[in-house]
Amino acid sequence: MQPNSPWRTADFRTLFSATALSQLGTNVSYVAVPLIAVAELDASPGQVGALATLSTLAFLLIGLPAGAWVDRMCHRRVLIAADLARAVLFASVPLAWWLDALTLGQLYAVVLLNGCATVFFDVGSQSTLPGLVGRDALVQANAAMMSLMAVSNVAGRSAGGALVQFLTAPVAVLCTAASHLASALQLTRVHPDQAPPTPGRTAGLRTQIGEGVRHVFGNAELRALALTAALTNLGSQIINTMLPVLFVRELGLPASALGLYWAAGGVGLLLGARCARPLAGRLGYGRTLGVMGLCLAPAGLLVPLIDRGPWLWLAGAGGVLVLFKTGVDNVLGVSLRQRMTADTLLGRMNATFRFVLTGALAVGAAVAGLIGELAGVRATLWVGAGLLATAFLPVFLSPVRGRRELPHEQPLMAAPVTKS
Repeated sequence: MQPNSPWRTADFRTLFSATALSQLGTNVSYVAVPLIAVAELDASPGQVGALATLSTLAFLLIGLPAGAWVDRMCHRRVLIAADLARAVLFASVPLAWWLDALTLGQLYAVVLLNGCATVFFDVGSQSTLPGLVGRDALVQANAAMMSLMAVSNVAGRSAGGALVQFLTAPVAVLCTAASHLASALQLTRVHPDQAPPTPGRTAGLRTQIGEGVRHVFGNAELRALALTAALTNLGSQIINTMLPVLFVRELGLPASALGLYWAAGGVGLLLGARCARPLAGRLGYGRTLGVMGLCLAPAGLLVPLIDRGPWLWLAGAGGVLVLFKTGVDNVLGVSLRQRMTADTLLGRMNATFRFVLTGALAVGAAVAGLIGELAGVRATLWVGAGLLATAFLPVFLSPVRGRRELPHEQPLMAAPVTKS
């Protein structure tokens, strides 16, 4: 084991295992919740789009202040509270179904509140990582986390499709609740992080939010990373929102086929995450991001060709190539932005990125629902594919493309803040 390996740190291993449980549940619900809406509640394309929009809307509503709040709180407590909230929310769905009281309104409320909890979990997790492993181990730690997310995509979405087909969608959602509860229990083993600043020395919320936003959008490299990732998320969400309607209603395929299709994309994400460090070692960090985008992003144009038979495989191959690129981008991009950010700004930097990136998911879901209602499912897929094919341009045309290494210098300290 290398001296700076994150696996030498017990708290990192605990965070990793807890995240594995949480990600497994998240990916099962990714398949199960929209299928409940389509199969059990006869939701229209517009209603499916609204459900997907509400699942990520929280990042637009509270994403920026969440970063400032996380910077003031114990990260471990934030993660535990978020997982417990998600467990309770998802447990309410099968309970209402068994009582014959489940409605679209309840599903809307559950995914919206789950999104609020996920805001805090995601920001807290990325903010606590540098303190657990040290900055020299960030690339390895992020590669491990991104690989975990990819494996969870494969396992969770495959399991989600199978659970829905053989045990019904509400039972699959109950499994999601159990996984979040198990994650919360596992996180209690992480040692508490350093106490946040005392209220008397903390700037006002608006000032703190502004510092995080200026840090991201005032830096040409961070700005390019944010724009490319946002366009990728926008295109992906437009496509993924309509896939349950396409698979189940228009193509008449079983739920397990949808789960396997999404799982295949997870394989691409996993391979990209595992190849990110070797590729960066050969080509340089920035050149890897640029070359992967130029060569692989256009494969997104294969996805709208999805149909029965060979077309399903061709569209799946396009999705795998795009997600391979995304896996590379995630490891190198997240590591770069963490190394360029002071400890005191990590929560707000991550929250700004999550606001932009996951906000793009909310917008994409709403756009998908609108286009799906007005122009049909196929037209929606082509809009998403066009965005995927061109999303690499902000990074390709920015100074990021010329960077060979991650910054080795210590990040600058955040500017002194005034009292509120």
